[in-house]
Amino acid sequence: MIQFGTGGWRAVIGDGFTRQNIQLLAKAMSMKMKDENVAEEGIVIGYDRRFLSKEAVKWACEVFAAEGIRCWFVNRSCPTPLVMFYVEKHELHYGMMVTASHNPAIYNGFKVFTYGGRDANEEQTREIEAYAREAEKCGEISVMEYESALASGMVVEFNPLNEYLDNIIANIDMQAIRDRGLHVVLDPMYGVSQTSMKTILSTARCEIDLIHEAHDTLFGRRMPAPSRGSLTELCTYVTEMECDLGIATDGDADRLGVVDDQGNYLTANDILMLLYYYLLKYKKWRGPAVRNVATTHMLDRMAESFGETCYEVPVGFKHISSKMQETGAIIGGESSGGLTVRGHINGKDGIYAASLLVEMIAVTKKKLSQLQAEIRELYGNSYMEECSFRFPAQRKPELEKLLFQDRLLPDFGLLIQKVSYLDGCKVYFQSGEWIIARFSGTEPLLRVFCEMETQEKAQEYCRIFKNFLGL
Repeated sequence: MIQFGTGGWRAVIGDGFTRQNIQLLAKAMSMKMKDENVAEEGIVIGYDRRFLSKEAVKWACEVFAAEGIRCWFVNRSCPTPLVMFYVEKHELHYGMMVTASHNPAIYNGFKVFTYGGRDANEEQTREIEAYAREAEKCGEISVMEYESALASGMVVEFNPLNEYLDNIIANIDMQAIRDRGLHVVLDPMYGVSQTSMKTILSTARCEIDLIHEAHDTLFGRRMPAPSRGSLTELCTYVTEMECDLGIATDGDADRLGVVDDQGNYLTANDILMLLYYYLLKYKKWRGPAVRNVATTHMLDRMAESFGETCYEVPVGFKHISSKMQETGAIIGGESSGGLTVRGHINGKDGIYAASLLVEMIAVTKKKLSQLQAEIRELYGNSYMEECSFRFPAQRKPELEKLLFQDRLLPDFGLLIQKVSYLDGCKVYFQSGEWIIARFSGTEPLLRVFCEMETQEKAQEYCRIFKNFLGL
């Protein structure tokens, strides 16, 4: 069955991600669009480089066409933020993207976007799931063969990449970048950011090198997530070739990873801090920040120093974009590498974030390592540890009961300020440190995040939680 998590519907290819279920989802979306009287405007659909992504779009198009809903098919693999941009710019009520983002190569899935280019919220995804259950009861789903749908105009193949890139270029200080003559190495991680990033940085006259740019549905046998462990080659390349920085994006280019001029990996928390600092101090913007429950509290400290507020929301970028709209925040982000800035799309965009980061280096005339040192001198150091634990499916009810019904906790040996169950179980210590345990919304995992004054301490408290849960 179709079941959405924090990042859309994802399933193992050949198990849950099948032609039957894809067309069931398309039927559910068709029913929803008709009931809401928005079917006539059609739907835009894009895809990434994963196995069966392009075929999945065609299978969905065959159902939409049979239902009389025109599909605007982005006919080349593209970044997820491009589809979000198109939905917002052209005031469509719905768009879809075939991707499993940073998940392992055995997964694929669909993201659904709603009016304003936003990730579908929980209420909307529950409605889609309900429509899917209803559609399944109806029996066989009608389809129009793809070539017939294309010939009839019910499917329109097009490529809006230039429109998306022109929007980014118009909002970045390209002249400042041209004046610096930066040397940048890009790592698309076998994903879809190569053309977009090369176009933007070439227009800004950067010297560009590329690694891992080929189309590989196995992503080099690594997770297509820009984490420390997956970017060792990028770190080495920056150091050996004396680049100004290295930029990596995940499989669908909505998340960002960065290596500084010294070859040091910068965490997503570091990037969020750098960009918020740049917007506040150098661009003289004013406004709060938004982060999720598993993202650094150092952002709160920075916001307070500028007389601003940092808001905490559950995991899922839909919560960040919603809170940004509510509060007028100038930046929102998460420790997994996604962020967005006021005035851009209502979702995370690794390509725009990377472009803004390059602008930051050019405008400040400082190296990334210098800016990072400047922030640490002002706000101190903190260290984040993230652990993911697999468990037998039959143990999930037991773990949920222990954490969320009985609300039991291990003996951490620290004074507790409060415990929150906004999303998972988060313990705030009086020292300002914290730890959270929550179930992944995209994989069968329990994730534990901890921010402490030393890396060793953060690792130790993750172990305490792991042992307490018997994982």
